[in-house]
Amino acid sequence: MAKRWEYTRGLHDLGNGSWAYLQPDGSWGWSNAGLIAGDDCTLLVDTLFDVPLTREMLNAMRPVTDNLPIRTLVNTHANGDHCWGNELVADAEIIASTACRDEILNGLQPSMLAALAAAEGLGPGVDYLREHMGRFAFDSVTLTPPTRVFDKQLTVDVGGKSVELIEVGPAHTRGDVLVHVPEDRTVFTGDILFIDGTPLMWEGPVANWIGACDRMLEMDVETVVPGHGPVTDKKGVASVRDYLVYIRDEARERFDAGLSVADAARDIALGDFSAWGESERIAINVDTLFREFSGDTTEPDVIALFDLLAALEHRAD
Repeated sequence: MAKRWEYTRGLHDLGNGSWAYLQPDGSWGWSNAGLIAGDDCTLLVDTLFDVPLTREMLNAMRPVTDNLPIRTLVNTHANGDHCWGNELVADAEIIASTACRDEILNGLQPSMLAALAAAEGLGPGVDYLREHMGRFAFDSVTLTPPTRVFDKQLTVDVGGKSVELIEVGPAHTRGDVLVHVPEDRTVFTGDILFIDGTPLMWEGPVANWIGACDRMLEMDVETVVPGHGPVTDKKGVASVRDYLVYIRDEARERFDAGLSVADAARDIALGDFSAWGESERIAINVDTLFREFSGDTTEPDVIALFDLLAALEHRAD
């Protein structure tokens, strides 16, 4: 196995002027980022969940960025583990989809997650959140939103290298963006891809997410950097697509049979997908799919869903 495919923490040279910054084990909050170099500057794909982690990443990138400064930052979506370190790159132009920027400003805030991560005695769902989120320094974050937005597609020049920003949301979130570097045959996917971890469907519709996978499968790319997990190729894209199709079809059967979200989440056998981390996320995925099937546009009960995640965390498939 080539060194660039090793799943170890830190900066990995992908060749052709692109790098991946990886954070094993890729579970809750341990996200990846990327760096794309042109002739005289670089573009950063995403920041991390808090300021200390983002500072560590930027220091690791200094052998590249001391000579090729970061002039552009792209946030692939609004989840904090991909944008809450933005303040350390505030001198750059920060680009995101319009929907992503709106969600950053109006969605979950660092102070809210910090309070939940510190709370005790509020039930199994909050205990689950504290277990997985209590390791991050949310009180270090000053929310720094994108300074430029786009819809559908935007091509950015990075020191003579064309980088395509392709909006594929709503899917994982409302404004997901792929960062495609045709010259390097590389795509940075944000959380459209979780590799060796269970995809998390906050938004949907699932057809958009499946369509995003199909779009990547049609690209002339050999290197695929997911939002979480090891660097992959088109086989990784296909495996995520397979999961989404499987869960959609299994959820539909149980929705039509009148099962509740909780009963359906417990009833679906994950098979080969059970080896993926955070398999309990099926609770959120089934809830989102049921809401899609019924046309329900009200906000979900997130704490109740995390209670169900906690109950499913150690289930045997």
